[in-house]
Amino acid sequence: MQVIATAGHVDHGKSTLVRALTGMEPDRWAEERRRGLTIDLGFCWLTLPSGERLAFVDVPGHERFVPNMLAGVGPVPAVLFTVAADEGWMPQSEEHLAAVHALGIRHGLLAVTRADLADPADAMRQARERIAATSLGQVEAVPVSAVSGAGLPELTAALDRLVSRLPGPAAGAPVRLWVDRAFSIRGAGQVVTGTLAAGTIRERQELQLTPALTAVRVRGIETLKQRAQAVTGVARVAVNLRGAARPARGMALVEPGRWTMTSVLDVRLAAADGQPPPRLTLHIGSARAVARVRVLGGRIARLSLPAALPLHVGDQVLLRDPGSASRAPGRQGGPRPGWPAVLGATVLDVSPPGLGRRGAAAAAARELAGWPARPGPADLLRRHGLLRRTALRAMGLPGGPAAVAGDWLADPAQWAGLRQRLATAVAAHAAREPLAPGLPLEAARAELGLPARELAEALARPPLTVRAGCVRGTADGAGPALPGPVQAAVRALRADLDQHPFAAPEAGRLRELGLDGRALAAAARAGLLLRIADQVVLAPGADAAAVRLLAQLPGPFTATEARQALGTTRRVAIPLLEYLDRAGRTRRLPDDRRVLTRAG
Repeated sequence: MQVIATAGHVDHGKSTLVRALTGMEPDRWAEERRRGLTIDLGFCWLTLPSGERLAFVDVPGHERFVPNMLAGVGPVPAVLFTVAADEGWMPQSEEHLAAVHALGIRHGLLAVTRADLADPADAMRQARERIAATSLGQVEAVPVSAVSGAGLPELTAALDRLVSRLPGPAAGAPVRLWVDRAFSIRGAGQVVTGTLAAGTIRERQELQLTPALTAVRVRGIETLKQRAQAVTGVARVAVNLRGAARPARGMALVEPGRWTMTSVLDVRLAAADGQPPPRLTLHIGSARAVARVRVLGGRIARLSLPAALPLHVGDQVLLRDPGSASRAPGRQGGPRPGWPAVLGATVLDVSPPGLGRRGAAAAAARELAGWPARPGPADLLRRHGLLRRTALRAMGLPGGPAAVAGDWLADPAQWAGLRQRLATAVAAHAAREPLAPGLPLEAARAELGLPARELAEALARPPLTVRAGCVRGTADGAGPALPGPVQAAVRALRADLDQHPFAAPEAGRLRELGLDGRALAAAARAGLLLRIADQVVLAPGADAAAVRLLAQLPGPFTATEARQALGTTRRVAIPLLEYLDRAGRTRRLPDDRRVLTRAG
C-alpha cells in the first residue's frame, strides 16, 4: 500500500476527483456535504491496475482550515496536486505548494481539474512551472474532468506510475504514528487512525502515547477496513488501544526508547531573508505547537515548545505564521519583510546544550552551520562530547563508535582531552595531599563534569590507576614521592625493625617519629612498610619471614607458640596471624590452632 494526500486551492475539485477515482465519499461530515466544502480530513482508497492499493488523504483547501490540511499532508510521501482549468493558479494553491515544499515532499502528480469547462493548457503550464521550483520538481500532469470522466483512466495510470516510484516499506524503522482521528467504539474502546509512514505495528504490541508517554497495548489493527495482525508503513491504519484515556489529534503512538521527547530543538531554517517573528506555529505530522523562535545566527535557530514532541535528528518540520495570509505586509502585526508565511526547517539537535555563557549562541550557530544536511552520530558526539548509545538511538542515529564505558559513547578528541585533564587533576591533588591514597573517583567525576562515575574510572588508564575507589599515578613516577620528613621517619623505623623484625613500634614511638595513620598508609602504599593492622606496621617481607619461622613448629600451633617463635608480643602476633589467615598462608582450625597452607 501507498498513501498520498490531495493539495490545492479551495473548490478546485479535490474531493470530487477523489470521489470519482474511488467511488467513495471523502467528506465524512454532514455539514461538509451540505455546504459542498471540505473542512476536515477524508480518507478513501482504490486498487490500481497494477494491483497496488492506494489510499488518499483528502484535505480541505480553504485558508481557514490550513492546520487540518497540514495534519493530513505531514506524514505522507506524495501529493496529488489539483489546479482548476477554468481558474488557474490561486492563493491557496501557492500556500499549499509552499507547505508541500517546506515538508520536503519529493513525489507528486498534477491533476488539472474541470478540463471540461476550459482549455487546461494555460493552467497546466503555469502550475508545472511553479511546482518545478519546489521539492516536487518536474511532475507528470494530467487534464481531467470528474464530471464527464474524461482523463480519469489516464490519471489512474499516472497514479500507478507514481506509486511505483515511491520508496518501499521500511519494516524495521521505529514506529511513530501521528494521530489524525480518535474516537471510541462501544465494546472495543479507544481507536486512533493515522498514516503509518514507516515501521510495523503488530497486535499485542506495547507502544506509548505522547506527550505523557502513557503505556498502551494494541488490541487490534485495521487497514482500509480490513483486520490485520501486523501492518507495515506506508499505510493507513486504525489501531484499537487498551490503556489510552483520551487520545486526540496531534498525539503520536511511538515505540518506547526509539524517539526523543523534546521541547527544545536546534534547527536549520530553509533559505530566507529577514528576521522571523518571535513566535511561529510548528507543524509536524498531525501535531502543531506555538514555538518561541531564537535565531542563533544565519539560518540556525533554537525553537522552544510548550510541550514535548517525539522527534529525530533529521526530521523536517514546518514553521508557519498563521496570520500572515490575511494581513497585509507592512501593517501593524503583519508579516515581517522578507519572511515567508510558510518555511521548512530541518531538526539538527533534539537535546541541545544550554546557551548560558556569553557568546554561546554565536558559537552554536557557527558549529551547526557546518553540519551536513542530515547529521550523523559523529556530529552529535562532537557537540555533546558524551552520549549514551540509547540516547543516540532515540535521536534516530543508531550505530556510532565503540563504547568507552558501559553504553557511553565519546567523541575521540574530547575523550583524549578528558584523560589529560584527569592526569592533571590527579597530579595536583597528589601535590596538595601527598599522603592521600589518590583522587576519589567521585571527586574526579565532579572535577571533569562527567555525568557518571564509570566514565572517570574508564579514563584512568596508565600512567593512572584506580585502587580502592581512588585515582592515583602508578609507581613509575607518575605521582610525587613521599614528603622528606615522612621518608626520614620511615628510614628510622626500618632501622628499629632491622634489629627486631617483629617488634612493631608502639604508639609512643610512632608519635615520636611523627608518623600518624595517614603517613603510615602512604608509606604502605609506597611499599616502604607492611601494614598488618591500623597501628601495627612491620618491614616489607616480614610476612614471608614469619611463615618461614612458623614452618619450624611441629604440627598445628597455638597463638602462644607462634608468638614465642617470632619473639614478639601478643599485640603483634595476633594481628600478624590474622593477616596471614586473610592472605591464605595459614588456616585457623576450630580449636583456635593454626596450620600452614600449601601456599604458605
